[in-house]
Amino acid sequence: MNQKEIKDLYKQKINKLKKNNKLYFQKSSPIISDSEYDKIKRDILELEHKYSFLKNKNSPSNSLGYAPSKNFVKSKHRVKMLSLSNAFNIKDLENFEKKIFNFLNKRVNIEYSVEPKIDGISASLTYKNGLFVMGTSRGDGITGEVITENLKTINDIPKKITNKDFPKDIDIRGEVFIEKDDFNKLKNDFANARNAASGSLRQKNPSETKKIPLKFVAYTYGQFESDIIKKQSDFLSSLKKWGFKVNEQNKVLKTIKELESFHKKFENDRFDLKYDVDGLVYKINSLDLQNRLGFTSNSPRWAIAHKFSAESAFSLITDINIQVGRTGALTPVARIKPVNIGGVVVSNATLHNEDEINRKDIRIGDTVKVERAGDVIPHVILVDFKKREKKSKKFIFPNNCPSCGSETIKEFNKLTKKYDAVRRCTNDGYDCEKIAIEKIKHFISKEALNIDGLGKKVVEKFWDLQLIRFPQDIFNLDYTQISKLEGWGDLSVSNLKFSINQSKKVSLDRFLYSLGIRHIGVENAKLLAEYTKSISNFLNFIKNKKIIEFLNIDGIGETQINSLKKFFENKSNYKIIEKLSSLLDISDLKLNKDGKLLNSTFMFTGKLSNMSRAEAKSLIEENSGSVVSSVNKKLKYLIIGEKPTNRKVQQAKELGIKILSQKEWLNLLD
Repeated sequence: MNQKEIKDLYKQKINKLKKNNKLYFQKSSPIISDSEYDKIKRDILELEHKYSFLKNKNSPSNSLGYAPSKNFVKSKHRVKMLSLSNAFNIKDLENFEKKIFNFLNKRVNIEYSVEPKIDGISASLTYKNGLFVMGTSRGDGITGEVITENLKTINDIPKKITNKDFPKDIDIRGEVFIEKDDFNKLKNDFANARNAASGSLRQKNPSETKKIPLKFVAYTYGQFESDIIKKQSDFLSSLKKWGFKVNEQNKVLKTIKELESFHKKFENDRFDLKYDVDGLVYKINSLDLQNRLGFTSNSPRWAIAHKFSAESAFSLITDINIQVGRTGALTPVARIKPVNIGGVVVSNATLHNEDEINRKDIRIGDTVKVERAGDVIPHVILVDFKKREKKSKKFIFPNNCPSCGSETIKEFNKLTKKYDAVRRCTNDGYDCEKIAIEKIKHFISKEALNIDGLGKKVVEKFWDLQLIRFPQDIFNLDYTQISKLEGWGDLSVSNLKFSINQSKKVSLDRFLYSLGIRHIGVENAKLLAEYTKSISNFLNFIKNKKIIEFLNIDGIGETQINSLKKFFENKSNYKIIEKLSSLLDISDLKLNKDGKLLNSTFMFTGKLSNMSRAEAKSLIEENSGSVVSSVNKKLKYLIIGEKPTNRKVQQAKELGIKILSQKEWLNLLD
């Protein structure tokens, strides 16, 4: 598949995910099963893993759910309800554990709390002084819908807890679901059990929710402080004592081999359970270790979901399309005769890149084995050469962009000394139609401007009608003209206008991310925002050709610098940002201003004891400090570990920078 086909396939998957997210989280009327939903997510993540040019605000790698429905009052979670990363085999589990050891900078003895991943709806219950005062849905992970009265209809949820050791203020989190036997009585009204649970919780009238036999099982907490409970398994025991139902299959295991063995047995036995499950969840049992490991931008480092095995089937490739993505990557997608794989009808399968097509010798007309696995997009495993026709011709990957005709290239990686597998369009502006459309889609995505109602299909339609050509056109739409379009009424136009006006107030980091610059994801956008402080400062860096100074930012390297340079070599990109900065209210990144290290900059040299650089950096940032990557006048403290770089120490002394040992630095944090 060429880049255009890859991007088209990716776009289709994202659109499908967004559509079903909205049906599930907002409309309470899901139309696909959980396994089908997971399949879409798997496809998207696999595509992103294979092709770095694929990015989207609605991707499961960025989003945690869907914006809360307008039918309910919204409430911000006191602690985010993050999604879990996924594992599909023992190698994934070994990598998960390896990342933990790398973060901690040493191997430690680990216990895992193992819990079935029930296929239901996540909910958070807030208790104050023993009383259930508020219940919320997950929503987008940051903000949820207040569904307290509906949750109160569930018998499994205690309304008042009198245990003396029950915390005065706690968020109990768990899963709302319907057992198989109960769902069988309702299956004429809902597509599947999860849909039934979702739709029931989003009834405006709680008396309607009460008619559905919903269950609730508790498994973790949000807001909670305790010096007594030290383990996840102990917390589960406390939940049971406090009157909550917990899963009877919960257990504690110690090694990856034990996890793998239990997973195999559980996968075979799961059909005998009263409820649907789609995997197991493994959590570091020690709560102290959980707190130390913390979170990435969208998932905890201390937990992972181990999904069940892949499914596959054979089908015929009817065509190979090339999709062009936001960063110009050409992705090949096989159009196959629709085939049912594990209850999901699959009509597209990724071919990853040109090298993959050549390696497997994939051709139009071939009969191929297509596999679905975990959160991975369907992909072609192999070709059945016995069924290949004699007149079959080798697929020739295009040397020119199928969208704009520009030359395509494979970039040379100086580190690996190899050419990238992905072929890219050399057009880095808005002159390539497909790239421009994908850039605009990225601009309005959830992690960027987050414009509700302006989805991918709407962007494509507005593009065809020439209402949009650049991001700034979004803020000058002709709403009178839109109201005359099929499917648009006064309410939908009013909602769109409201969403667009709301999006005009945006933080600097989200704005920088919205530009869709290659290699500038959510985290790197935050680093740039923290360093430049304001949009005017950022533009001055660009205008005065001082991009190279961003190398001072810890976490920004030559890859990001070269990408920024290439992006701004196209003068139209700079003009677009200038125009947007005049239309938007771009606020500085909101930083923690209460930490003990406020306005202090740090740099590390040498190996730290019992702590990785990642953990040390996390500690500094949590306490309002920042980490830089070079010794200069802006550096306040140089922290030295074992075998520090003498040159850096000498430079610090010459500049009068204070030098601290690891112990002295930790003393700053008490």
